[in-house]
Amino acid sequence: MSHAPAQTDILIIGSGAAGLTAALHLAERFQVTVLAKGALNEGSTAWAQGGIAAVLEPGDTFDNHVEDTMVAGAGLNDRATVEFVVEGAPAAIERLAALGVPFNMDGEALHLTREGGHSHRRIVHVDDATGWAVQEALIRAAKAHPNVTLLPDMVAVDLATSRHEQRYSGAGNVWGVYAFNRATDRVELYTARATILATGGAGRTYLFSTAPRGATGDGIAMAWRAGCRVSNMEFMQFHPTCLYNLEVKNFLITEAVRGEGGKLMNPHTAKNFMPYYDRRAELAPRDIVARAIDAEIKRFGLDYVHLDISHMPPEFVRGHFPNIHEKLLGLGIDMTTQPIPVVPAQHYTCGGVVIDRDGRTDLPGLYAVGEVSQSGLHGANRLASNSLLECFVFGEAAARDIAARWDTLPPPPAIRPWDESRVTDSDEEVVIKQNWTEIRRFMWNYVGIVRSTKRLERARHRIAMLSEEIADYYGHFRVTPDLIELRNLLQSADLIVRSALHRKESRGLHYTLDYPETAAEAVDTILVP
Repeated sequence: MSHAPAQTDILIIGSGAAGLTAALHLAERFQVTVLAKGALNEGSTAWAQGGIAAVLEPGDTFDNHVEDTMVAGAGLNDRATVEFVVEGAPAAIERLAALGVPFNMDGEALHLTREGGHSHRRIVHVDDATGWAVQEALIRAAKAHPNVTLLPDMVAVDLATSRHEQRYSGAGNVWGVYAFNRATDRVELYTARATILATGGAGRTYLFSTAPRGATGDGIAMAWRAGCRVSNMEFMQFHPTCLYNLEVKNFLITEAVRGEGGKLMNPHTAKNFMPYYDRRAELAPRDIVARAIDAEIKRFGLDYVHLDISHMPPEFVRGHFPNIHEKLLGLGIDMTTQPIPVVPAQHYTCGGVVIDRDGRTDLPGLYAVGEVSQSGLHGANRLASNSLLECFVFGEAAARDIAARWDTLPPPPAIRPWDESRVTDSDEEVVIKQNWTEIRRFMWNYVGIVRSTKRLERARHRIAMLSEEIADYYGHFRVTPDLIELRNLLQSADLIVRSALHRKESRGLHYTLDYPETAAEAVDTILVP
């Protein structure tokens, strides 16, 4: 593959649903370069099993979808943003269908499934592997477009801002990014008039996570270091049902298994325990289900609980969940006759870089879309299948805004190249491994599904010690992808803990033993760098 121009009109960091949606919209007029951290399809989008929420069923309304989103978000959502996204859903799905996404049909209409927290059937899907189909269609379209350059294996290190101009300036403009090229083992500079962060969430700060390996909070950490506000990082969504298997780390068992009749059982007592926790039982929102499972596991000293749909006809189970069924068979579990061992796992980062309705961050020239951002859509807990939807609606919104403002966006000035004259190659990779494991473990134990001030203080103490160690290491050694990720993981962990300590109540996904009540007024946690 020929080397791309280091200067482009628009630079997009991330090749998932949000990044590629923006790229395809912008490519009609501009030259767009998309950097992916690994392979083009390695992000979270490809893993999304559930589907995309949209009001398409007769009798369903935008108001219903808005209401369901607000209820899940525990009053912290921005209603205007929720309306904007919900109303953009049917058009987004039409465009995906036009790109060739083979949505399941029910006669002439799209087949709709239901998930926890939704009052209607409104999830369009491609079997139980929607994200994969969407990702493939977007990559196909982007590869076919002459104005889009896709660069895999580029690990973003830091945003290039006014501080990096040949003539230093404190203006705070973002002019692109320094990225480590895995092919050459060198850091390269990419500049553009506008930069879009579409880097996904920070799930890998936790020991158990359904997020792909690369979800290390890079965009959130880079934006924070560059001067953006970050908001609501305490709201980490834990998916209630991740396969418990020591070989396979992050295989998700979709919500829809419960939506179609699956029951949660305690393997020790053989009881279906959800009705004791919530009258909605298996269809309660994710945070309630995750806390219930967490409580059962802690109370009975279990490693996992059982998710059982074996009472349904085998052809029904195979028909609805072909991919999950096949994957589990390969691991020796037949879900048509046996229960599935599951544990909660970190699943979605509701907080992120503060953006407005056009995807704009606090810094001129920098946009953020998808899971890296905090748009006001999800509030204190994300409603199932609203995440892919957010990527399409905001990916397009950011593209529209950039196109509309194009004439006011200045071309990038001369930026200093990456300087590594004072560093040497790392002598001890083991330090990185050790710190990486330590962060994930204390985040899981102290900043997990149930929190307390004492646990959070312990985490804060660990982070302070590690920060010195990692900053020292980063200052002395040449960067590697592992070191870049470690630095961002720690920064993300710090933002999560700071936000969690700041919230003196329990709301949505933030549940603390010291403040079990929900305050009368819903207020965002906003951290200012």
